[in-house]
Amino acid sequence: MSRDEPQPRTQDTTDFGYEQVPVGEKARRVRAVFESVASNYDLMNDLMSGGAHRLWKRFTLAQSGLRPGQRALDVAGGTGDLAAGMAAQVGPTGTVLLTDINHAMLSRGRDAMIDRGYVANVRFAIANAERLPFPDASFDCVTIGFGLRNVTDKAAALRSMTRVLKPGGQLLVLEFSHPVLPGLKPIYDAYSFSVLPWLGKVVAKDEASYRYLAESIRRFPKQDELLGMMQDAGLEHCRYHNLTGGIVALHRGYRL
Repeated sequence: MSRDEPQPRTQDTTDFGYEQVPVGEKARRVRAVFESVASNYDLMNDLMSGGAHRLWKRFTLAQSGLRPGQRALDVAGGTGDLAAGMAAQVGPTGTVLLTDINHAMLSRGRDAMIDRGYVANVRFAIANAERLPFPDASFDCVTIGFGLRNVTDKAAALRSMTRVLKPGGQLLVLEFSHPVLPGLKPIYDAYSFSVLPWLGKVVAKDEASYRYLAESIRRFPKQDELLGMMQDAGLEHCRYHNLTGGIVALHRGYRL
């Protein structure tokens, strides 16, 4: 089987890029990826997307509907771009909780929040998206940006994030998706499987992690499939916005 072809799923395995690994092993391998890339994470995001990730996150924040005094949760928040934006939205009387399962990434996020001047209204916690350790109906908005793709049990994570939303609260899922613009897919594939690993090798000294990135995107549910998963998790009024021709999509749903 070619290294560029995904291995078939089995009952006891899950995707790690195109490779199939035991279900219990994926979290450890994803953790290793992000421990490796944490120090270059923001730089690589700018290089890989040509800065477009900032526009995608700005659009996401514009859809949050957050108001001063409210509470927000950023799951798998990494270095905290979405958390910082929500901290500005909820203001000094509100609270944003930035979480990640990876200690190295959360440490980078905490340092980034301090550098941005967000201290009083931001909290930090190590947390697994599949089993969020927060009470039901705790948050007005929950976001996960480019993190759901790395979760082992995505349905469980969607249920967990829905559970902690207050009635009327919104879940925002920003994630790499599948191109819908005619002619874009072959260009995107060529970029993903040649340029991304090369950038990883040259800048982050880690080609394998960025090959995993490209492969994990291809294994992620398509837009309509993810929409159905959000509905199955108990969210209502679900919809999505394709960004940059579908390279990225923002999915939204509410807990009623």
